[in-house]
Amino acid sequence: MAGGSGNGFWPITRESFPQFLLRPRPNQEGSFLRSTFLRFAEFVPKENIFVVTLSRFALLVRKELPELPQENLLEEPFGRKTAPCIAYAACKVRERDPEAIMIATPADHIISEGPLFAETLLSAAEYVDQEDILMTLGIHPTGPKTDYGYIQIQGGPEARHSGTAMPVKTFTEKPDASLAEVFFQSGEFFWNSGIFLWRNETIISEIRKHVPYLVPLLDGWGAVAGTEKEEAFLARCYADCEKESIDYAVMEKTDRAWLYPVRFGWADLGSWDALYDSFSYLKDEEGNVSNARVYGQDASGNIALSHRGDKLFAVKGLSDYMLIDSPDVLLVCPRDDQQYRDFMAGLTLLGQDKYR
Repeated sequence: MAGGSGNGFWPITRESFPQFLLRPRPNQEGSFLRSTFLRFAEFVPKENIFVVTLSRFALLVRKELPELPQENLLEEPFGRKTAPCIAYAACKVRERDPEAIMIATPADHIISEGPLFAETLLSAAEYVDQEDILMTLGIHPTGPKTDYGYIQIQGGPEARHSGTAMPVKTFTEKPDASLAEVFFQSGEFFWNSGIFLWRNETIISEIRKHVPYLVPLLDGWGAVAGTEKEEAFLARCYADCEKESIDYAVMEKTDRAWLYPVRFGWADLGSWDALYDSFSYLKDEEGNVSNARVYGQDASGNIALSHRGDKLFAVKGLSDYMLIDSPDVLLVCPRDDQQYRDFMAGLTLLGQDKYR
């Protein structure tokens, strides 16, 4: 799933340069998208890998993944979050193999321990091959973070350490700090990785049951697939779709939700604070994260990123700020996700389209 609005890490990302094209590590070749593709290509045949993206990003994806079969690039006319995205992919997979198992994953996660990742996915796939369940990979929380969704499992705290698949009790989208603390201390919750596994027909059945606005897409696709009517049909279906995540549209409502606990390294760079934590190896003695050089006095906890590796940031009396130097924009903002989101919400850039 290679979507996104493109402004999550503005001014590094733009409407024309989405997050999945960023590099997981500064000065590393290969984007998040390419890293994800190669990670799965270790245990999934390349001809079985689909990428779903917005039509306006299609050329960028083809350039990044020249080995992706042309027919495996699925273009969405509009961004409608992950529920329509997964329904569209399920229709295409059904054409190829009605008995297929689908793994649905965002394109912009950081995953370490590749062999363990492959082993985990193949083991979880065995569960969904035998049962009509919808499986989410769960991450053992390391603290009461508010950047991630939380999943409560059945069986109490003892079940969390079983190491096997377990039924889900509740899903909760990103909680506030006090609720996250309760979740963490209870020992009954995992972080929601956003990576799912299911038999293709199982997810189609559950979408049909819980997401009525997607039923026309599921029912009508077979008649237009591969014809000149396909593009117009998809545009009409998407025009009628709500912007909903698969978590909210299906996973919170189904009685088939299960969780598979994982141990590989994982990070979802959904916020600047998450990026700050993930790039901890770049921190200096004062806790400044930078891909360039920082000369600071009374300066700590800052993110200083530049498109030029030889850039020098000279900083005095500034702590917990973001200093983001792109070729045409310099962003100076507190390193606080809520303040950043509020700032971006009010940043209209009227008459300044080239900076969007």
